[in-house]
Amino acid sequence: MTGVTGLHHITCIAGDAQDNVDFYSGVLGMRLVKKSVNQDSPGTYHLFYADGEGHPGTDISFFPWPEMSPSKHGAGLAMEVSLAIPLGSTEYWIDRLTEHHLQLGEVETRRGTSALPFTDPHGLPLVLHETGDVREFTPWRESTVPVEKQIRGLHSVRLWERDLAMTSAFLTGVLGFVDIGAEQEWFGFEIGDGGSGRYLEIREIPDVDRGRWGTGGVHHVAWRVADDKTELEVRERIERARRRPTEVIDRFWFKSVYFLEPGGVLFEIATDGPGFTVDEDPATLGEHLVLPPWLESHRGEIEAVLPPIKPPAESGARL
Repeated sequence: MTGVTGLHHITCIAGDAQDNVDFYSGVLGMRLVKKSVNQDSPGTYHLFYADGEGHPGTDISFFPWPEMSPSKHGAGLAMEVSLAIPLGSTEYWIDRLTEHHLQLGEVETRRGTSALPFTDPHGLPLVLHETGDVREFTPWRESTVPVEKQIRGLHSVRLWERDLAMTSAFLTGVLGFVDIGAEQEWFGFEIGDGGSGRYLEIREIPDVDRGRWGTGGVHHVAWRVADDKTELEVRERIERARRRPTEVIDRFWFKSVYFLEPGGVLFEIATDGPGFTVDEDPATLGEHLVLPPWLESHRGEIEAVLPPIKPPAESGARL
């Protein structure tokens, strides 16, 4: 079954935009590769953090909505994002995150390698997961983190579901995942021949209440497809499964199809191209507010409502 090859990006909800930049770029050392706006609600930023070149599969992105209430944990939401780190780098990250006063969990062994859980400044559950998976990755030479310790991109995502069977059948029968079995209370799935970020885990909790979006939560999970043709093929399978996908939406840097998987988590199918360098020089990615062409005529009013953002080195953040 051709189609999905792994995670494309995961979009979350943050509080203050400057705090978000200070943490993900300044502390985690990821590159802010695109500073844009939520195309459906242009009064807020859409900030993308990735590797040095903004490869698909390396980026976690945020809508900063500081006026929103905190997210409510529950069924039908992605509950945790795992970022890939090099094998043997956990001790470095324990020291770095402790130095910045982050709440750290105990180091765990997940699927055979070390995983370090912690919470970002706005409440998002994150994990730094050691992996030797082959992936597209370009170091960011200006990162606050040494090249050999840098975050390599997305590794996996965890969902809470009321009914494992429905989502499992959809993942394996429609999107092409392979069931890799349970570990403790988490049921694992992977794209068998996929690239970076090809993992997903589900915890079945039949009696839990429905979750709710908010700051510190995941908004949606985007899965990669190679091109427009493949996206249409996958969309057709999703439609046949009666998941009511949207039409293809042009996001300028990629094309998207959105739908709710059977348990209620918002999924997206996103193309690998044209990519973040289609409208910016690779050397200056993320340094200026970039708008898709259809919003450019509204630049003045959009900029008037967005709070200013500085690079961490200029914001007074502790790096």
